[in-house]
Amino acid sequence: MSHYPPKVAAAVVIANMIGTGVFTSLGFQLIDIQSAPVIMALWLIGGVSALCGALSYAELGAALPRSGGEYHFLTDIYHPCAGFISGWVSATVGFAAPSALAALTFGSYLSSSGVGADPLWLATLAIIALTAAHCSTRRHSGNTQTLFTVLKLTLIVVFSLAALVFSPTERQATFLWGEEASALLGSGAFAVSLIYVNYAYSGWNAATYISGELAAPQKSLPWVLGISTTIVAALYCLLNFVFLSVAPIDEVVGKVEVGIIVAEFAFGKKIGSAMGLLLALLLISTISAMILAGPRVLHRIGQDYPRFAPIARENKDGIPINAILLQSGTALLFLWTASFEQILIFSGATMALNTFATVLGLFVLRWQRPQLSRPFSVTLYPITPLIFLAITGWTLTYIVLQRPIEALISAAIVASGGFFYWLVTATAPRTQ
Repeated sequence: MSHYPPKVAAAVVIANMIGTGVFTSLGFQLIDIQSAPVIMALWLIGGVSALCGALSYAELGAALPRSGGEYHFLTDIYHPCAGFISGWVSATVGFAAPSALAALTFGSYLSSSGVGADPLWLATLAIIALTAAHCSTRRHSGNTQTLFTVLKLTLIVVFSLAALVFSPTERQATFLWGEEASALLGSGAFAVSLIYVNYAYSGWNAATYISGELAAPQKSLPWVLGISTTIVAALYCLLNFVFLSVAPIDEVVGKVEVGIIVAEFAFGKKIGSAMGLLLALLLISTISAMILAGPRVLHRIGQDYPRFAPIARENKDGIPINAILLQSGTALLFLWTASFEQILIFSGATMALNTFATVLGLFVLRWQRPQLSRPFSVTLYPITPLIFLAITGWTLTYIVLQRPIEALISAAIVASGGFFYWLVTATAPRTQ
């Protein structure tokens, strides 16, 4: 069976991270925080948290090198029930819902650029076309992902530099730190805004979903996760600096299509609308990466639980086509039935809970199996994973306090995963 080279894994990580969040969440953050330096602090802290999480996952992935991401880690470290719930979360909220959001944003940006088509149908077409590409061969799948990711990085850098150079107005925001910024730092609004930021950074763990299909995963995975996350954090800070510098805050507050608004202020309405086409192209690689990585969790569930064996069916190149089709079908269901903002918040909270349990598992694994071979040990242990746990735990606490409805939806998803695990194991034994 062929393997994905490290560059494909890096492309999956970068493409999973740079998607809907960074191009839509600023408008929601500005509702409660209209301070440019605090917004930049949000993205910097989010980047530090993501890097700490990525390094922690790198140790887990090198010590337990098998595809499946959190499903594999939590099954091995805690209990099969924890792994099943994590897989349930990843398959529904972790990949299918963000795929739908990314596809809908793609459709909205493309429609705003002058394409005379309904955004919902454009989003549907994108999911179907990319699903077909990833159901073919590993080589075709990997080349598709690498191509769109390189295109994405190039367009982001070109867009950012051009917007700063050609914007006809002076900088719209001031980035000097003052008393107002200090008061907002650490507030409840700051914590809730971190959910949007963490959602934008989610995806740094994507390479662990295909680690069993990588060439030399124990050596390549730490580099892939660390370097990819650092690149994305730098690009996120650049993009938000550009957004805040070019467009007036009042024009962006509460808006979803932040990129188009900024492009229109930088280049004029006609050229700015055309930029919607380029920004839409950025989101293709995000949808593609989620369709590539996410079904590996369903694939593992199909291998481990006889009742779900059909999900594990592969084509002749080893690609789990049934799992891909199931996840894409779920994404289409979200696309046609769900609202944007609420899904963003509860899916961000649920994924944060998933990663929190996994990074906590790093301590459990070291305690349970100190003799386990660890080709990579997380830098500055235990400080690095503790930073991630502190930031993530803080934001989850404020979600419960300030967004109880979304917190209840997240809890219901976790509980439903536990129910299905009980249903499956009560009637059929799990394979060993």
